[in-house]
Amino acid sequence: MKTIKDWIRALLFALITVMVIKAFFFEVFTIPSSSMEKTLLPGDLIFVNKTSYGLRSPITPLTFPLTHQHLPWVEGVKSFLDFIQLPYYRFFADTIQRNDVVVFNYPFDSDYPVDHRSYYIKRCIGLPGDVLKIDNKKVYINNQELEQPKLAQFNYKVITTKPITNDTLMIFGITEGGLDGLENHWELTMTDTAYHQLKSKDFIYSIKKIEVEPNAFADYIFPYHPSYLWNIDYFGEVVIPKKGTIVKLDSNNIHLYRRIIEVYEENTLEETKQGFVINGDLTSTYQFKMDYYFMMGDNRHNSADSRFWGFLPEDHIVGKAQTILFSMDNEKYKWDRMFKTIE
Repeated sequence: MKTIKDWIRALLFALITVMVIKAFFFEVFTIPSSSMEKTLLPGDLIFVNKTSYGLRSPITPLTFPLTHQHLPWVEGVKSFLDFIQLPYYRFFADTIQRNDVVVFNYPFDSDYPVDHRSYYIKRCIGLPGDVLKIDNKKVYINNQELEQPKLAQFNYKVITTKPITNDTLMIFGITEGGLDGLENHWELTMTDTAYHQLKSKDFIYSIKKIEVEPNAFADYIFPYHPSYLWNIDYFGEVVIPKKGTIVKLDSNNIHLYRRIIEVYEENTLEETKQGFVINGDLTSTYQFKMDYYFMMGDNRHNSADSRFWGFLPEDHIVGKAQTILFSMDNEKYKWDRMFKTIE
């Protein structure tokens, strides 16, 4: 007959096993937003393989088991102590493939250490060393146009000849958008397939993809400086930083690399009349210590991605999103999405 000590040992073993699996091997996440529609939908429960790109060692070791940012029963109390931070290391590191759907820690979540930052999920379109450019919504990598995801979405201006209902929009899979201030004027988010289906309907007066002018500076787009006249549809050309690459710094490109130098790679940086001073040394160059990536959501006009916050450091990578386990919407199961491979 089992003693209390036996039960305690069994429970501790089970707890440690679950902790190790969650930390190193796999985890499940629920999709909270529409930034990856229609590839992933809010309410999808997805399987994330943490071994796909290697096992990231814990950075914040003093963490309450099976928690992420806060204790579940005490509102606002963090579930970790961050006075000990271990250096980043990845065992059996492997490369991210272009177009992988990746879960990562949001790099601007500066209230938390790296491994406790909020989870984001996007598609990796730019790899270390790539030359990236977005020109009128089309993505170019190393001067080659990158094929859009099959279910990519954009925003459209739609004028109808009569009012339309949400039920009508749902027939075409349109779940985002609404009236745009005037009667029968709409701003709707849809896939290319939905666009072609909708434009042939007799209640459509006009339908046109929303356009942003080239060279129109948007102060909310990385790197937030008028030297870079970039916006959500026109971005770059820019080289994605690669580990070991040496870049010559100037008064223009420092806006691209400042956060990498100061925050992600933890150096001091000063700009003086003589030039740049990094860690107390006058220099005109910088050598990157990590690889970086460029991430985008498939919902191209409604995704807070690398266009907004810049390059993703390799130490923020969590794992590869592989499978939709099941999906719920308004407390209804979407059986057709069960065990669907994420592409």
